[in-house]
Amino acid sequence: MTSADIDFDALAAMLAETAQRAGQAIRKIYAGGLQVREKADASPVTDADEAAEKIILADLARVAPNVPVIAEEAVASGSVPATDDVFFLVDPLDGTKEFVRGTGEFTVNIALVHGDIPRFGLILAPALGELFLTIAEDRAVRAEVGTDTVKPLDSVSHEPLQTRDPAPGRLVALASRSHMNETTERFLETHGVTETFQAGSSLKFCRIAQGLADVYPRLGPTCEWDTAAGDAILRAAGGVVLTEDGTPLRYGKAEDGYRNPGFIAWGRQPVQE
Repeated sequence: MTSADIDFDALAAMLAETAQRAGQAIRKIYAGGLQVREKADASPVTDADEAAEKIILADLARVAPNVPVIAEEAVASGSVPATDDVFFLVDPLDGTKEFVRGTGEFTVNIALVHGDIPRFGLILAPALGELFLTIAEDRAVRAEVGTDTVKPLDSVSHEPLQTRDPAPGRLVALASRSHMNETTERFLETHGVTETFQAGSSLKFCRIAQGLADVYPRLGPTCEWDTAAGDAILRAAGGVVLTEDGTPLRYGKAEDGYRNPGFIAWGRQPVQE
């Protein structure tokens, strides 16, 4: 199967509702109290992660039954399907630490990869009622879907996403609230960053896509399901996600357990000196 076999308009419309239903399941648990468990890699997991993933996997099985899905909680339980040129990446609850802390900065992430590049991305912030997604290879939008009901994609207004031109020597950066380290701090000091804001989950990609910041360095370990949806949205809005050696971040690294190297998400391609 190739990406040409999939109707992207139908995929966006269906998954917008899928994500909102997953978000409702997450909010129900968010409001009712949490039981946090620890996975084998010492990362936290809750009933909300598992409930949201169940909803997403069921819908993907209907709309694209022959496309493999690499989903965070399924992988944690040992279910890792073989992938070919086209596959989905799913993080049902990105920012579990923010979810547990009650900050509201957690997301539902769904991406479609074709040829090691994320072509479609969808991010929902269930507590904020914000939906971000690609609607074409070079177009991404933000929509206010609220938190009360599931809204069809064609019933809400869309705001186009476009990255901004950076001001040299006055860059605004976003950094992980949970994963700041010395390497990241050195990057910020040496790249003309004058303001840094901390934020959780894949919303950092979205804020850069909105033109609210210029760069997001993540110079530590992540997994492909953490980044693919945000990468697709940022690319469509004019941005780029590069590894530390300056090459585009690639997907489908099964031999590495779908782990990413350190990367930098830029609103605009940096000028090579």
